[in-house]
Amino acid sequence: MSAAPPSTTTTPPGPGRVRPGIARALAALPLAALALTGCQTHATSPSEARAEALENAGAVTGGDGGPGTAGRTADEAGGADAPVDCEKAKCIALTFDAGPGKDTPELLDILKKEKVRATFFLLGKNHVLKYPETVRRLAAEGHEVGNHTWTHQRLDGLGKDAIRDELGRTQDAIAEITGQRPTLMRPPQGRTDEEVTAVCEELGLSQVLWSTTAKDYATTDSALIEKRTLDQAGRDGIILLHDIYDGTVPAVPGIIAELKKRGYTFVTVPELLHPARPVPGTVYRP
Repeated sequence: MSAAPPSTTTTPPGPGRVRPGIARALAALPLAALALTGCQTHATSPSEARAEALENAGAVTGGDGGPGTAGRTADEAGGADAPVDCEKAKCIALTFDAGPGKDTPELLDILKKEKVRATFFLLGKNHVLKYPETVRRLAAEGHEVGNHTWTHQRLDGLGKDAIRDELGRTQDAIAEITGQRPTLMRPPQGRTDEEVTAVCEELGLSQVLWSTTAKDYATTDSALIEKRTLDQAGRDGIILLHDIYDGTVPAVPGIIAELKKRGYTFVTVPELLHPARPVPGTVYRP
């Protein structure tokens, strides 16, 4: 899980189960407090990252950055390899944490049918190791594979060696399966600090937070998950869901259909930032 309150448990609860009192604890904590408590690092929004990249490109070329740097529009998005131009398209990123799980193949079937690419922040122990074929499929089908630590410990407050172990073991496990090391990570509960940032920079990992959470770890009501997601969705947003809970995957088709109807183009997190490239250590949050 990503948006859960502080806990002594180091792994997320199993699919369909809710920890006692989790909803009450979370209700008392606003998203900003959850996401950046103890974090002294400036968060960069996708639009800020794009603007800076375009400005730098213009300075280098003496113009608008040259042909082809803007990427594709929403009308060109289906099946193309070039990134979407989120300066023109109404972009939103769908992200899933704490998997893969037993329902992830069903989710991948949905995403394939809808021609939507998402970003998955994977847990190492009991997830990446348990479902290597699903991890391989994620990468093969064009989804962005990110790091969500080894055992889901909160990283803030840990020493650098422990942070490095949590992130490094998952980096190694994913690389062994897919042949590539992730460049993105999501800190459990969104908690980060200067030491987390330093280790992420060392390991080549950018930190990705979110703007929309359905709190799907606290309910199995798919209609409620869909409503919460749609109520919070906005341009350049990053949606946080979990593919390990029973109510989440059934909510995804309705979320995709409605957001497409509203004119959104679904992108991966790197596409949302394009033409900027994620900078290791940097915190990105809409």
